[in-house]
Amino acid sequence: MTSNGVKLWDETRLAVDAAKSAGERVMSIYNSDFLSERKKDGSEITEADRLSQEAIKSYLQKSGLPMLSEEQEDDMIRLNQERIWIVDPLDGTADFVDRTGEFSVMIALVQESLPVAGVIYRPTTGALFVAQKGQGSYVNDGGSWKKLEVNKISDLAKIRAVMSRHHLTDKERKILDELGVANFIQMGSAGLKAVAIAQGEADLYLTMTDKIKQWDTAAAHCLVAEAGGRITDLLGRGLVYNTEDVYHRNGILISNGFIHSGVVETCRRLKL
Repeated sequence: MTSNGVKLWDETRLAVDAAKSAGERVMSIYNSDFLSERKKDGSEITEADRLSQEAIKSYLQKSGLPMLSEEQEDDMIRLNQERIWIVDPLDGTADFVDRTGEFSVMIALVQESLPVAGVIYRPTTGALFVAQKGQGSYVNDGGSWKKLEVNKISDLAKIRAVMSRHHLTDKERKILDELGVANFIQMGSAGLKAVAIAQGEADLYLTMTDKIKQWDTAAAHCLVAEAGGRITDLLGRGLVYNTEDVYHRNGILISNGFIHSGVVETCRRLKL
């Protein structure tokens, strides 16, 4: 199926429709007094998370593939399947609550433990980011499709990092200092940070937390890789999906690819 010059797989088109529908549901309550509460793990959940999950499920269930989602109980049926969906219905819930505009809907198609398609939709702007394995990464912000490419900068002193708005730690600041990175911005939504790198607006994102889960990175993984960047853990090891343990236990490192090995070496030297 072709959409404005970009050939989309049927599954990708389904994910696009699901993400847009979810975005509409999310925006329908964005400026209202929506409900918000804490889950057992301490993370925040809002009415928007649930509305988005419902919309996405109504579309993706048509594919017959199992789904791993932040807002759905994991029945583990997916472990016996070659292809699954991995979904974050509302990436950046805290920013949704704070109304910063920095949140997204993320859907990935995973095959044999790796993302082969990724969709990230930013409801506040209508920007749609799509990637398919071997076919590149693209953005459509209401007009035509534009191919995404990372910056080819390799001088760490000249790069721009994008870091967490809510969870930047002193140890992460130390890594940036050790790398000689003086220019960084803080932003909500892991997906939008990855988008910034895929678009060439930033060159590095890292987090030391062991609380990042597969739905936080799956769609972003495909988008960054197809734009020429790299995504690994902080020790440079590749990320694997559709495993029983859904956590990435050794942090996350996303870069334009040209600085990746240098950042990994620094992280290893600091024994992180």
